[in-house]
Formats: sequence, C-alpha cells, structure tokens
Amino acid sequence: MLKSIRSTFIMIGECFRMSLNNILGNRARSFLTVLGILIGVAAVIALITTVNGFSGSLSSSFSSMGAGTLTVTVSGSDLKSGLTTDDLTELTTLEAVAGVTPNVSLSARVSRGGSYETRISVSGKNSHYFRQNADLLTRGRTLNVTDEDNTTFACLISPDMVETFFYGVDPIGEKLYIDGIPFLVVGLMSGSGDASISGVMNGSPDILIPYTTAMKMNNSSVVTSFTTYLADGWTSETATDALEAKLDEMFSYEDDCYEIMDMSSIEDTMQNMLNMVSALLAGIALVVGGIGIMNMMLTTVTERTTEIGLKKALGAIPWQIQIQFLIESFLLSVIGGAAGIALGLMLSLILSKVMGTGFVISTFAILLGAGFSAAVGIIFGWAPARKASKLNPIDALRSA
Repeated sequence: MLKSIRSTFIMIGECFRMSLNNILGNRARSFLTVLGILIGVAAVIALITTVNGFSGSLSSSFSSMGAGTLTVTVSGSDLKSGLTTDDLTELTTLEAVAGVTPNVSLSARVSRGGSYETRISVSGKNSHYFRQNADLLTRGRTLNVTDEDNTTFACLISPDMVETFFYGVDPIGEKLYIDGIPFLVVGLMSGSGDASISGVMNGSPDILIPYTTAMKMNNSSVVTSFTTYLADGWTSETATDALEAKLDEMFSYEDDCYEIMDMSSIEDTMQNMLNMVSALLAGIALVVGGIGIMNMMLTTVTERTTEIGLKKALGAIPWQIQIQFLIESFLLSVIGGAAGIALGLMLSLILSKVMGTGFVISTFAILLGAGFSAAVGIIFGWAPARKASKLNPIDALRSA
C-alpha cells in the first residue's frame, strides 16, 4: 500500500517535471497561453477594484448631497391633483419634518433692455430653502415669508444671469423681465447650486423667485414637487414612514398618488447597475481567457500525438496521460494568474489616479482572480487532457 502511494507521488512529480520542461521548451506557445489568462485575470482585478473605488467615492458624494432630505413627487388623484400651501404647512407640523421647500419650476423668456434669452430655468422657492442653503446667497437678501405671502415679484439671479444682463452694472435693485413681468433683483446667488435630490437631478436654476409667484405664473394652485428636510435624530426610513402616513391621509388613501425619493434609493439603484455591468464584463473576460487556454491545449495535444502514442505504447495508462496534461494546463494558468493579479492591481491604481477615486485593494477580486486562474487550468484543460488520454497508441504512432 505504502509502495503504491509512493510510486504515485513519484509519478506525479515526474509529470510536474515533464510539464515544466514542455512549457520551457515551447516558449512561444506557452507565452500565448499565459497571455490569455493574464489578460482575463488583469481585466477582472482592474475592473472590480476600480468599480469598488468609484462606488466608495459615489457613496460619499451621495451621502453628502442628500443627507437629511427627502424629495416627494406628487402625481395626484382624480379629486386632488397636488398639495396646497395649507397642506405643506400641515406637513411641517410632523415631528420628523424640520421644514418643507416647494419645487415649482418653469422655463421663461428673460429680458432686459435690448437683450433677451429664452428657456431660462426659473425655480420657485420659499424662505425655508434659504435657511437650509445658507451659502447660496453672496450679496443682497434672500426671499422671505413676506415675499411668499404677498406673491411679490422679487428674484435672485445666478452669476450667468449677471454676466448676460448686467455686465458692468450692479444688479441689486435693478429690474429683470421674466415672461414680460418686471422682477426686482434683490440678491445674487453663488454657483454652487442646490445640494438636495431635486437640485442634483434637475440642475441649478438661473433665477429664484417666491414659489407662490411661480405658481401664479404657471396658472396653478397646487404644488406637485417638494423637498422635505428631516428633523434631528430622524433617519430617512423612519421619516418616510411618518410622511407616507400623512400623505396617505391627504390623498384619502388612494394608491400611487405620490413617490418619495432619497439618495439611498438612488444610490442603491446605481450600485446595482454598476455591479451588474462589472459582473458581465468580468464574466466575459474570464470566459475568453478560459477558451484561450483550452484552444491552446487542444493544439498542444495535436502537436504531441506521437509523444502520447509512444508513452501509451510503453505502458502509460490513460489517467497518467490525463494528469500530465492537466498539470501542464494548471501551471500555465497559475503563472498567468499571478502575473494577471500584479498587472490588474497596477492598472486599477493608475485608473483610480486618473479618475480621482480612492484606490482600495479588493480581497474578493484577488481571490476571484487566483481562484479563476487555478480553476480554469483544470476545467478548460480537462477536455484536451481527456482527448490525449483516449488516443489510440497505434494510430498515434502511425501518424509520426
């Protein structure tokens, strides 16, 4: 029994030696085989590591942009098409809500003197919006409760509007015509824009006016979009539950009257998309690498038909032939895998520097690359090895 085990280990060692000799003796063929595995593993390592770094940066950006806000889009029902000013005031009485800002948008023709621009983005906001975005104002004053209650024609303008209509002129106190209506410029905005979900998705407006004035210009008496700012100590999940309960009551418990969004849901959607794309590309890279080594090993079997026939004629049994080819395929895969991991980490480091994202070494990616490189040598080397072990020695020697 011990003698049989010892002879088996000696035979396997001999197979390793012959495999190494064959790999070194056919450098061009071996290089091409290793190259296929190297490219596949490097692509997987670089892809997963880069996506992980990008996901981390994306998560941080989303968290900072949408922290403490929920955006509600109202589709309405047959009896109630949107929320009134009184409804919004009622929402602010919720313990979870620190404040509510309506999002009333319109595209307008803006003019001053002989200059005009069309399709200018105008957004209606309330005073609470400016309390939450204190850095938005650079000069002048913000819109206040008086502006909302009296539907005043006051506005704040962006740097682009200053350059377009007030070049070389102090705009504070000047008039700007929005759809033919004279508005008094009371303040100037910074170029940073709105950090809420609505601001991120819709972009920064060029002009801000009282939301009641914007509703009047839209010939509307209801609000169909608003941003809710959460009170301290409330999470998005718990605040959403409280908000849903109140909105359900307002819409008489009809279905599909509104949608509540927060950054976590948007982030999850984008993360799932990134993961799917990453998995798809990684799968393609691995399959291509596997097919490459299988084709190369099949070519090897064809080229070494005489060698295989001679070994079988001298008494080699099929499983011994099969073991030798599997070992050779395995060694090529491991060499390609090690080189691929090193190259993949270098590529991901370069990509992270170029993209400005964090570089985080993914243990999963390295294990996947190492596991793939080892498994592909066995899985994709099995068919060529089996073909070699089934060759008829007489036919093999006759083909010499």
